[in-house]
Amino acid sequence: MLFYCKEDDFMEIYTVSFFGHRYIENIFEIEQKIEEIVKRLIYENEYVDFLIGRDGEFDQLVSSTVKRMKKEMGYSNSSLIWVMPYIKAEYENNRENFEEYYDEIEICYESSISHPKSAIQIRNRRMIDRSDLVIFYVRRNYGGAYKAMEYAAKIGKRMINLGKDITSPTRTAR
Repeated sequence: MLFYCKEDDFMEIYTVSFFGHRYIENIFEIEQKIEEIVKRLIYENEYVDFLIGRDGEFDQLVSSTVKRMKKEMGYSNSSLIWVMPYIKAEYENNRENFEEYYDEIEICYESSISHPKSAIQIRNRRMIDRSDLVIFYVRRNYGGAYKAMEYAAKIGKRMINLGKDITSPTRTAR
């Protein structure tokens, strides 16, 4: 069956990506901040794609918070998307569970064909490039999350840093 639609029939998708250190201090405080942001984004936007890398505590906290908020709010106007830099053994060994948990699972093409040592940084940049808002938990001025934050600031992305203990290149959310 073929469908036609007018340009104004397309849904406006607001994309948010998350990056943070592998380990989190003040987990309950950060969780509360994530809840508030996710609620606001779901209420204020027609549809929201939440992009996550699933590479540490922060990513897992974001994933569980987004899932819980979607269920509590009863809204179906968002997707939790796991963006992998390449196919991971963890995914291959637990494919059914991951596909049940996440709304979508993507493999970033550019990072999947790159050298494994640079794949995560390439994936992070692609996630930032497609995001309207980038949320960080960065407390130190080194590491992958910090490099992602520097890149987001460099290209002028709207950003929020939930860590805020460092002197960073962050721009505040508008």
